[in-house]
Amino acid sequence: MRHVVLSAALMAAALPAQAQIRNAPGPRALEFAAYIFAASNVCGYRIGSDQFEALLAKQNVQIADVQPRGPFGNRVQTMFTLMSNQMQQNRDQACLAVAGEYGPEGTVAKNVLLPAGQDSGAAAKPAEPAKPQ
Repeated sequence: MRHVVLSAALMAAALPAQAQIRNAPGPRALEFAAYIFAASNVCGYRIGSDQFEALLAKQNVQIADVQPRGPFGNRVQTMFTLMSNQMQQNRDQACLAVAGEYGPEGTVAKNVLLPAGQDSGAAAKPAEPAKPQ
């Protein structure tokens, strides 16, 4: 009888801890975040936060998970360092490639990376030419 009571007490104590456990993001989601952060760092692009967060959400990841102080920030930071160093070796080609994938006219997703100084709202509508007076 003692073993039953002890087992029940241990199970009851373990339930709250189990409720807090959640699955870690997939490796592809962490690699994606590191890739976008590295491209922003090396190429000087701004990150279109709404689009970036939407792509992370499709992979069941929140932005807070992959930020430096997030629960998986250390993993992302390690990948970010490796990717940044690799991109820096062929900077021009890497920046063209990443802009083609995630830039304003991206083939994978549009407006995840924006040219420096461009707002995410400005990416949606092109500038109108000045009218002569």
